[in-house]
Amino acid sequence: MNTILIYLNNGYFMIRSNNEWERLREVIVGTAENANNPRLEKDLHCINYANIDDVKIKRGYYPKVVVEETQEDLYIFQETLEDLDIKVKRVIPQNNKKNYSNPFWETDGYYNYCPRDSVIVIGDTIIESPMTLRARQHETYGFREMFIEEMKNGARWVSAPKPMLKDESYQRDDLSKLTLNNLEPIFDAANILRANNDILYLLSNTGNELGAIWLQNFLGSEYKVHVIRDVYSYIHIDSTIALLREGLCLLNPERVNEDNMPEFLKSWDKIWCPPCKDIGYYGDYNHASTWVGLNLLSLDERTVVVDRKQEKLVEQLSKHGIMSIPMRLRHARTLGGSFHCVTTDIHRESK
Repeated sequence: MNTILIYLNNGYFMIRSNNEWERLREVIVGTAENANNPRLEKDLHCINYANIDDVKIKRGYYPKVVVEETQEDLYIFQETLEDLDIKVKRVIPQNNKKNYSNPFWETDGYYNYCPRDSVIVIGDTIIESPMTLRARQHETYGFREMFIEEMKNGARWVSAPKPMLKDESYQRDDLSKLTLNNLEPIFDAANILRANNDILYLLSNTGNELGAIWLQNFLGSEYKVHVIRDVYSYIHIDSTIALLREGLCLLNPERVNEDNMPEFLKSWDKIWCPPCKDIGYYGDYNHASTWVGLNLLSLDERTVVVDRKQEKLVEQLSKHGIMSIPMRLRHARTLGGSFHCVTTDIHRESK
């Protein structure tokens, strides 16, 4: 599908986003306000801490310093994007200490820091994902007013089937296998990358086979969903692969090789990401590996926002004609996401 940008009289761009690299015109940025580690349940241990046999997870709101410093970093990030003539919308923070339930379980909320996890725009369609964690089932309420406005201006808006997420959806009997079972369609939007009509879908603890089948059936024959297997089990795709422009990708050498990469990427030029510098984390709250440094946001085919400590990565990108805007998210490891994670692009401009 060719990406067509239509400017409406009321100041909105007709929603279109088909890849990860065309010129960014409008984006949603998350918030750390009310970030919460929900009560310890089977799903949380299976997903966020799937590689740990026994773990004690601190519950409740994240420390004040983590939230305040992250909010400061996100605000500077927002200002930088706006100075580049990119329209920024912010997620409305939710009260994540409130309990909610379905007939099978009860939980409190998580956070609104990573909008990339819960929603993706493909073409002119907003897709809310059937998320893996119970505590994140209502996360897109923080987008609701935005989505209504986009719908008024012609966007299609769909939510994938809301999963039941029974205990049987998770397993910890054999940690050499995926902890997410294949009983109903389940996936986080951050398991997906877009390359026009080619859609990458990571099979992992946050995306199962039925989720890929639902996505392919929904998108139809115009798109090809490429299921990536045996690359990275734990959660999302964007610390493993970044699509920088048509024909150029950034790959995590610890996870991706010539044998397991998607077939259509084999002909692309590749940047093998150098080891990422550890930015550290707060106390015992770390969720993300050091490879979160690969988690960059493309503003166009030759410009990215990247963690300012990843100097070796900046050098490699420069060799391929890509300019980096170095910025900081001090608690990217603590909260589990850097510049790609904390955004959801909704308008990208075609050539």
